[in-house]
Amino acid sequence: MKQEYYAHIRPDPEEPEKVDYQTVKDHLLGTAERCAAFAGAFQAEQAGRAVGLVHDWGKCTPGFQKRLLCDGPKVDHATAGALLCASRGQLLPAACVAGHHGGLADVGSQGDKSGPTLFARLKKGVGDRLLEQCGDPGIPVPEFPREPLWRSRLQMSFWTRMLYSCLVDADFLDTEQFMNGDRGRGRYDSIETLLARLEEHIASWQKPETELNRLRCEILNTCMEKGGQPRGIYTLTVPTGGGKTVASLAFALRHAKEHGMQRVIYVIPYTSIIDQNAAVFRDILGEQNVLEHHSGVQFDLEDGAPPEQVRRALAAENWDVPVVVTTAVQLFESMYANRSSKCRKLHNLANSVVIFDEAQMLPLAHLRPCVAAMASLAEQFRSTVVLCTATQPALDDLLHTYAPGCTVTELCPQTAQLYDCFRRVTFRQTGKLEDETLAAQLAEHDQVLCIVNSRKAAQSIFDKLPREGSYHLSTLMVPAQRKTRIEEIKVRLRKGEPCRVVSTSLIEAGVDVDFPAVYRELAGLDSILQAAGRCNREGKRPAKESVVTVFERTELPPVLFRTAVGAAREALGKDRDPGAPETMDRYFHSLRSLSGETLDKQGVVQAFEKGIEGCELPFRTVAETFRLIDQNTCTVYVPYGEGAALVQQLRDGGCSKSLYRKLGRYGVTVYEQHFRALYQAGALMTAGEIPALDSRSAILTDMNLYDPTMGLSLEPETGRAEFV
Repeated sequence: MKQEYYAHIRPDPEEPEKVDYQTVKDHLLGTAERCAAFAGAFQAEQAGRAVGLVHDWGKCTPGFQKRLLCDGPKVDHATAGALLCASRGQLLPAACVAGHHGGLADVGSQGDKSGPTLFARLKKGVGDRLLEQCGDPGIPVPEFPREPLWRSRLQMSFWTRMLYSCLVDADFLDTEQFMNGDRGRGRYDSIETLLARLEEHIASWQKPETELNRLRCEILNTCMEKGGQPRGIYTLTVPTGGGKTVASLAFALRHAKEHGMQRVIYVIPYTSIIDQNAAVFRDILGEQNVLEHHSGVQFDLEDGAPPEQVRRALAAENWDVPVVVTTAVQLFESMYANRSSKCRKLHNLANSVVIFDEAQMLPLAHLRPCVAAMASLAEQFRSTVVLCTATQPALDDLLHTYAPGCTVTELCPQTAQLYDCFRRVTFRQTGKLEDETLAAQLAEHDQVLCIVNSRKAAQSIFDKLPREGSYHLSTLMVPAQRKTRIEEIKVRLRKGEPCRVVSTSLIEAGVDVDFPAVYRELAGLDSILQAAGRCNREGKRPAKESVVTVFERTELPPVLFRTAVGAAREALGKDRDPGAPETMDRYFHSLRSLSGETLDKQGVVQAFEKGIEGCELPFRTVAETFRLIDQNTCTVYVPYGEGAALVQQLRDGGCSKSLYRKLGRYGVTVYEQHFRALYQAGALMTAGEIPALDSRSAILTDMNLYDPTMGLSLEPETGRAEFV
């Protein structure tokens, strides 16, 4: 009698004392069909089915069956399937199968005899005769297709992660279906339905009563018409106020419908910008069809959570919703990740429209790996990529390097002639200003916004303003308080009350405020134009009366800003117009020139193109290295307002994901040297005292160091605070 092998067991929902069994055969077949369907999005259906059929082959062993049925010791059940792949010359599928729980390992080299590399693992599996221990799951070993013809190892790495994503999501979903039944996944409206809703939403806009609205309609309709264009790489360059958010959505939905594409992914540089875009999409398309996924969003999977909240939480695991709004950090770090939890969603980027909003804000130090990832989506995975911004960066050369088969096409070439029509401000360059002189000029305005490059500068200038009607904003204030303060500012602006604000760049993007005058310290030209978007935002005043003053402080700008400041200074020379498209083009070329070869700070692309010592495909090494935002920062949780109760929960031993997400609204990010200074002053309670904290976070215990107006002090007096 043929032995039956089991992959999973679960208590019978009707009779808990009994258990139900899922055979290895059923699990392999179910996973294979899902994996094949996912991989079909980038024409790798056969490879997807093959890895699905072998991924749990190693469960057909006495050791695993003892583990499952008798609570025996843990055993390696993934290497056997990887050996099956490798024995047929399929190294990349072998990497996917071997890592479907623990993550993609560095491939290593054939000489590896020990260690964490794939080759070492396969060699050990051969020595342990893992395949000989496996019984028959009841299905034949599948035929693997030929691997695609790779132009580079970088292409190989992207394809491997995408296949890996298909496998881990299929494995999770098949297991979930058996263990939990239907959890409410899917059931979204179709792309055709979403497009119809958008068309209904914009129907009333087609009879514009003003010239600006006529121009916005022209841009919108052009994007809608261009939806029938072939898949590829596009730019959408729309002046500020031109309605690019809805216009880009119109192109994406029409394009997705025309080409049978799966979804629209909207990638935004910072979480501060996401809320308003996601709200617009939800209003047009329906709450259930839009997933907002970033570090600041809390998903509730606890008992008693509403079904819609549960469904959003499940969608965040694999992005199977029609419209996803996420951050550049979330997307790019996932595209270079190696762990199943981060890679699981990647396959849903294939055969989709991926829009990069505010594309000029891609970090220069990581521009090459970001562009390479974008290019791979278009060239390898049948996606369409759109770079959407008012200030288009000069990326054509990099895009051609990594996607030579794709041309870069502008969706609205007519907008180059529309910048003057949308102009709402007048720029004025004043050169260097002493802080006292600057503060005196600000004090002459009833309502004015001043944006500077550092938190220290913001505090210095604010100190010199009259307190009545003056506000200070910086990331030294907890986010919950900043949000409240910004709402106060909006109210004063609407009522016409005195309102002078000194802020760091946090207010530039995604904060809907409208000042009659703005001062901006010289920074990157894109930042200057973002700041200008806070002046006369509603277009209710003449442009000549809405002045954006660009100035320099007498102190040197922070090191992180100096390259961008130098490029802006060169681009704005000879009194060039900051708002002109040719000035922006000049700026980005100057920025690239001044940056030299520092477009891949962490050597991510080179690690795959040239390999690292002893390894051609360093999946794990790159995943552990690549961070879009530098990690030399720490978090200080401040027991301010409602944050006091949350901090107390942490001190009492709470450590749930839900608690940490709520605590994020009361956390201040500081550099390591400031963290150490606060600790040495006895102002922090750290991981040594509170196990729920990690080594890069702490609780502020001396509230004398947190001022409601200025935020957290970074210069405590040593010994001033008491140890708790």
